[in-house]
Amino acid sequence: MRIRTDFPFETAHEDVRVRLPDGIALYARMWRPVTDEPVPALLEYAADRLSDATVVRDGERHPWYAGHGYASVRVDVRGHGNSEGAPGGESDAAELADGVAVVEWLAGQPWCTGRVGMIGIGPAGRTALQIAALAPPPLRAVVAVCASDDPYETDGPFLGGSLTCRSLHSRSAARLAQAARPPDPLHTGDAWRTMWLRRLEAIRPAVPDWSEHPLRDVYWRSAGIRDDTDAVRAAVLAVSGLHDPARDTVLRLVEQLPADRVRGLLGPWPRQYPDRDPERGIGFLQETLRWWDQWLRDRDTGVLAEPLLRCRLGPSAPGPGRWTGDDVWPSPHVTVVPHTPAGDPVPVRSPQHTGTDAGGPCPVGHPADLPPDQREEDARSVCFDFPVGGTPVVVLGRPRVTLWLRLEAPHGHVVARLCDIAPDGASTLVTRGALDLAAPAGRRRALAWRPGTAEDVSFDLSLAGHTFAPGHRIRLAVSSAYWPWLWPDPEAAGFTLDPAGSRLDLPVREPTGVSGVFAEPEHSEPAAVAVPQTLDGDPPRLLLTRDVTAGLWTLDATPHSGGTHVHPDGLEHTEEAHETYAIQQDDPLSALAETTWWIRLHRPELGWDVRIEARSAAACDVTGFTATDELVCRDGDEIVFHRTWEKHVPRPAR
Repeated sequence: MRIRTDFPFETAHEDVRVRLPDGIALYARMWRPVTDEPVPALLEYAADRLSDATVVRDGERHPWYAGHGYASVRVDVRGHGNSEGAPGGESDAAELADGVAVVEWLAGQPWCTGRVGMIGIGPAGRTALQIAALAPPPLRAVVAVCASDDPYETDGPFLGGSLTCRSLHSRSAARLAQAARPPDPLHTGDAWRTMWLRRLEAIRPAVPDWSEHPLRDVYWRSAGIRDDTDAVRAAVLAVSGLHDPARDTVLRLVEQLPADRVRGLLGPWPRQYPDRDPERGIGFLQETLRWWDQWLRDRDTGVLAEPLLRCRLGPSAPGPGRWTGDDVWPSPHVTVVPHTPAGDPVPVRSPQHTGTDAGGPCPVGHPADLPPDQREEDARSVCFDFPVGGTPVVVLGRPRVTLWLRLEAPHGHVVARLCDIAPDGASTLVTRGALDLAAPAGRRRALAWRPGTAEDVSFDLSLAGHTFAPGHRIRLAVSSAYWPWLWPDPEAAGFTLDPAGSRLDLPVREPTGVSGVFAEPEHSEPAAVAVPQTLDGDPPRLLLTRDVTAGLWTLDATPHSGGTHVHPDGLEHTEEAHETYAIQQDDPLSALAETTWWIRLHRPELGWDVRIEARSAAACDVTGFTATDELVCRDGDEIVFHRTWEKHVPRPAR
């Protein structure tokens, strides 16, 4: 990583407020080149707080863009950070309308050429795509990183139609805590508390809204652009890591958008900007600058001469991997190769702790994010192996499984994992997928399985970009449980799988079209945020314990890096989080989930000390799930807000 200090332009920055048509003011931080000529504007519009939570990340890239002749602007959305108003819900229409208004405000400034680009990662990337689908004329280009175009199918509370657990409840507690953070009096003055209390009164947990829509209905279709891709007029650079849950979006966008205004980029990264990966980072800022110059300055930078899709494949062994380049998608270099398992019908009734080695639902770069060796998971599943011959097998795309199943119950779910088996037996997870067997025909309707009948079901696994080396084996592992990713089926009846009617279809790519030369990653110098070390050290990221006598498996996770961050302006920002998931290996109704999130914001020089605690817990019974959310907010020693929400969510009609 290179820290760059010399730029074509000197820069200046200031904090401003963008007044919306309804009078609400959004808090913004703006970096601009020192020049008398109008320049294009770049916008990052996110719910994360620009004055503390993203100050380091923002400092790495926005001054860099300004130094290259762009006005680079970071804006807190309504009801977050130091912006006025109340936070909205999933895919809030007001938040999108605000984003359009900010784009138009930027385009109308005398220092702007009238052309605007948007960049965002995760939810902010999805918002950028949704605003692009609203097609404000000044918005000419978008860079969407790890962004879901369909939050029901990818990066949402469902997996293959089955309700998730770890992703749903951990995210609920995090969102609740983060939405409850108050404005900072250093930036808002004495109005901070009034703004905060109004904000708190409008907060509600996400679990009820998400879980009340078990099918892909209008609620979910309006939360992404998958059904509205034709409305996007801006040029889109779609980027994702191969470990990110929203990675399938890249393939869909390069397939659906016109080839003269879309490009896709995939690599072996977690949910981070690709220049932040310490081992496999690329010169992402330089690459995006080429995108901005092409669309916002009418310069031929060669981006349209690049392949439509570039992917850095994950290797089956330690090493650099390889880049591929495809000029169209679906690619003529990719052929679907069927693999048919052999054997007699076999019962699949996985123990309820199957899935405890699944890894994190949304890896962000922590040591315990990625799944460990899958040998124990494979032992709890039914597995079929296919040997790799004398040449590597390169997989690029979405594998698909067809399974011939017989169920004795009207419901259940099936999970399929694709693993790479090394000669020494080590099992590496490549990708996975799931299907709710109460909706085998699709996500728009539920249809109970007729007990005692057999039929084939087919579903896609998530995008894989992987090379299986000669001498390895390709493994398909099938299970009927996947805790704590999925809530268990109440009867745990499992199913019978007949290999004779089953197959694995792999998208195998020819080893041609190598492409991918990127500059060394570089940043501007970010804010010097100190992280004092403690004598206690860091807690374990992931701890799995087994009570042998009780048959109880407990997974404890620490999803946040934790500790106190001391900012240059004196703010002390502390966040801690803890997740617990417990289940008895033979009792699906014993499943329990709990996440607690703590935040403290402290300014000693102002005597300002606020604390937030959010807790999300859930349990299940035969009829459904009971979700409890609690939020406690303190100003000093005073509790200024305390509310508990409880919701019983019936299981989907069977």
